[in-house]
Amino acid sequence: MPVRFIVVLMSVLALAGCERSQSPPVGWTAEKDQGLAWVKHAAEFQALSLQAYHQAERALPGFIEDKSWSALPGQSNAGDLAPAIIFDVDETVVTGVSFQLSVERPVNQTKLNQWNSTHEAQAVEGFARFANAAHAAGVELFFLTNRPCERIDGVDDPCPYKTTVINDIREAGFDVAADHVQLSYEQDDWTKEKLVRRELLAQRYRIIMLLGDDLSDFIPCVRSKPATPCTEPGTVDGRKRSVAEYADYWGNGWYILPNPMHGSWLSIR
Repeated sequence: MPVRFIVVLMSVLALAGCERSQSPPVGWTAEKDQGLAWVKHAAEFQALSLQAYHQAERALPGFIEDKSWSALPGQSNAGDLAPAIIFDVDETVVTGVSFQLSVERPVNQTKLNQWNSTHEAQAVEGFARFANAAHAAGVELFFLTNRPCERIDGVDDPCPYKTTVINDIREAGFDVAADHVQLSYEQDDWTKEKLVRRELLAQRYRIIMLLGDDLSDFIPCVRSKPATPCTEPGTVDGRKRSVAEYADYWGNGWYILPNPMHGSWLSIR
């Protein structure tokens, strides 16, 4: 084994062990899950999150004032519509790293819901300040998550995960209204492809910003398993071409948060 790799591995193991009360899950290894240790312990993660939200906050007044501006490609003649911002939730508003580090694999929605029922959500740095500043400026904030709207055995609520998402956002520091949170499958055509939900909001609002941690929070049809209305799977080369195609938006209406733990990229590598 190369000396350099051994040094890096020992550093990650030491870093992951800094918080004695946090036991790694069964099957966890530093080699496989360095991303978890980085999100949990690295000051760089905090700095990147603050950088994204601070940049968005500085740009906010200009985007509100410029009635010709939209962060949604294809949206035009929307100057008379009220401004709105679309957020992802997981790893954009709240970070699930403590859940990821403690849960026994495989991860699923039931385990996440159980975790959230006994733990307060951990906000991504910078979110609360930015969200409340945007709301105070008269911008509507919408939260699109791919946590599913599906039943849980023994629970009467037909969409119980929505309550959890709403509580997570509120615990992160923003008092969101229930009708501003949208889950996948909450409506018949609301698949994991968020394009449909973004376009629906664009009928009523001028979308001035998008914030997320996954390419699919910004660009349609980049997932490995296409969902309606997409018909072709995303590819490594196709995703990279899409990033280049929309180069002018990154840091200019589109703000992406770091997430090396999970996401659509893992199924396409």
